[in-house]
Amino acid sequence: MTTVGSSEADMRSATHTSLAGRPDTLALDSSVDGGRAVLVARGELIHGCADALGRTLARLPEDTDRVDLDMTGVTFMDTTGLQFLEVLDTYGRRRRVRVTATGWAEQPRRVLEMAGLDPDDPLHGPGTRWEPVPSSMVLERTQQLDRLRTEVEQLRQAIATRPVIDQARGVLMATHACSSDQAWNVLREASQLSNTKLRKVAAVVTAGAEGGGPLPSPELRQALRTAIDRCLN
Repeated sequence: MTTVGSSEADMRSATHTSLAGRPDTLALDSSVDGGRAVLVARGELIHGCADALGRTLARLPEDTDRVDLDMTGVTFMDTTGLQFLEVLDTYGRRRRVRVTATGWAEQPRRVLEMAGLDPDDPLHGPGTRWEPVPSSMVLERTQQLDRLRTEVEQLRQAIATRPVIDQARGVLMATHACSSDQAWNVLREASQLSNTKLRKVAAVVTAGAEGGGPLPSPELRQALRTAIDRCLN
């Protein structure tokens, strides 16, 4: 096996600072064996990652006839991940080689599904971008992507305020004997219904359990009741 090497140094040029205050890096490790290149991604698919993939692909040997990306280690992605896939697809078409990107984790799979792609085979399955798409589907997909951007932003806010979110989930779990996922759904639903940021909803829930905190607005109280009814009953 010929090891081409890790592109982690390249990825550091696109490193971002997470909302939690620590630097995050997406690493792409690559190896080639008998014309087949295997790239293993680890970290987050965010701004700059598509360019880094392009640099990694450009360094592959000329006789490479297949490129397989293992995405198991990717824990988070936003819509930048679609650009990442486009870079891989363009490489495969220009070089006329087989390319795949498999092993997507739960959150990235959600992004792919919202974009109308098959998370098991986003480059070749139904809904890939190069297939003819009716205008009605284009409109639907645009609306899905708008919802996706909202959901991704909420996830980022959740990362930034994880202690408050976790406390609120704990309060809901203890109060309503529900699971962690159900508690998360209550917080997210209440946030959407009341048009209130997720961290503020969580802070209200936590303050209510501790006593002495400010009372939530009538709209937020109603949103919480409705969310609990929908998610827990």
